[in-house]
Amino acid sequence: MPEASLEIEAVQPERTAAFRRANERDALSTLWGFRVVWHDQRHELAATRAGEVIGALDLRIAASLAHVESLLVAPAERRRGAGRALLERAEELANYYNCHKVTLEVPAEGAARAFFEACGYKLEATLPQHTFKLDVAVMRKFLL
Repeated sequence: MPEASLEIEAVQPERTAAFRRANERDALSTLWGFRVVWHDQRHELAATRAGEVIGALDLRIAASLAHVESLLVAPAERRRGAGRALLERAEELANYYNCHKVTLEVPAEGAARAFFEACGYKLEATLPQHTFKLDVAVMRKFLL
């Protein structure tokens, strides 16, 4: 019987979720060269004022590392403590799950990097011409 032709499709994440659950551990073990126990989880945190969401943080925890995927604060609420409070709560969660560090990426120059440095994050690496053809700073904060 002839093999069906290969097709590449753009799909919603739900379409590949079962496939990922069935194959991700083996793929990661092959990639890293040892059996990976990968406990990937996501945490969505919200800062609210008078019942309205004014900020949000998306945190990913995997293999004892935490990564801030995004931190958003409404423009009118910036410089009032919401971002720092969200970040502190994310660090508490990471510490609870025994993560030894939290990482994130921001443009190599600018206000976002200065904010994270003020929160105790240090430059771990610079990825030249990475996102939007801009240098990206990989920041980290050790928790333990």
